[in-house]
Amino acid sequence: MLIAAAALAAVVVALSLRLRRTRRTAAALEERLAAAARGLESLQQAFARFAPAEVVEDIIAQGVSTRPEKKEVTVLFADLKDFTSLAEHLDPDVLVRILNGYFERMSRAITDHRGHVAKFIGDGILALFGALEANPWQTNDAAHAALAMRAALADYNAALGGEGLPALAMGVGIHRGTVVAGVIGSAELVEYGVIGSAVNLASRVQELTRAHAVDILVTAVVRHALDPRFALRALPPLEVKGLPAAVATFAVDGFEGPALAVSR
Repeated sequence: MLIAAAALAAVVVALSLRLRRTRRTAAALEERLAAAARGLESLQQAFARFAPAEVVEDIIAQGVSTRPEKKEVTVLFADLKDFTSLAEHLDPDVLVRILNGYFERMSRAITDHRGHVAKFIGDGILALFGALEANPWQTNDAAHAALAMRAALADYNAALGGEGLPALAMGVGIHRGTVVAGVIGSAELVEYGVIGSAVNLASRVQELTRAHAVDILVTAVVRHALDPRFALRALPPLEVKGLPAAVATFAVDGFEGPALAVSR
């Protein structure tokens, strides 16, 4: 009887020890899974700084290769005027702080209006509307984003002036057309980008803001797609590099209607 009781006690102790080990193993596995999930989330957030969230999700699901597509998009190019000469007279730390503050405010104005920043090019910004998903209001969104960028820059310049820093001047060019959109690059470095003449023309239109002494210009294609409540002003056609004919552009003076709620 005593032997049977002792054997039973030994079995109970052994089962108890095994249960404890199982619980410790399960806890360790749960912690590893939680750490892996945190690591994946951190990696996804970091990657999202270099590509739109939708593209990041596709890359995670499908691998690096995502199918390129032809899409009609609205392209917005923004660039700071005379920033190179301004940069020569600023301390590097101050210069980078000013530029980062500018990029942060302009990016927010773009994303608030359903666009996304494709890349920063020096002190320039390439933004796309309608590239990641179909958007019948893409051209209106781009124009509203440009007006929001104008307002944000005015506020930023007021803040810079309060610190005794020089004001920034911006030029924005907007064009709409067909591009090839997709993940472009090598095995070491990829980005979501677009290729096509529409991108080049938007860049050229942005350059024309200097010649016309305005901050926002759109092409005739954009003009025809815009809500008529946008206040546009026709400007003389000018020749641009790479095109056989002069390009007609229109300055965007404002929007003659109630302020639209932006997406969050």
